[in-house]
Amino acid sequence: MKEIQPVTMWNGVEGIYLNAWGSNVTLNTSAVFSYNILNASQERLVEGILTMTGEAYTQWTIDQYAWDWIAEQLNLTIIGDYVPPVDEVKSSSI
Repeated sequence: MKEIQPVTMWNGVEGIYLNAWGSNVTLNTSAVFSYNILNASQERLVEGILTMTGEAYTQWTIDQYAWDWIAEQLNLTIIGDYVPPVDEVKSSSI
């Protein structure tokens, strides 16, 4: 999951996370990615699928390329990796 530059949805809620995964890969042909855009509570705001084919598919050799491609298709800007919040109860008991 990646943190994205906040994007305001049609209902006024901000999406701040992009979650994506390969849901169907046909070797040497294409890759289908499912994605969600999530709010701060990790509630799903938008979901969909994208199909990578052609030159984009042949250029895909590392995961970061796929993340960047997905963000570009959705007109999103990735600003960092998702970092889970630290559980304050656990850290304060040390």
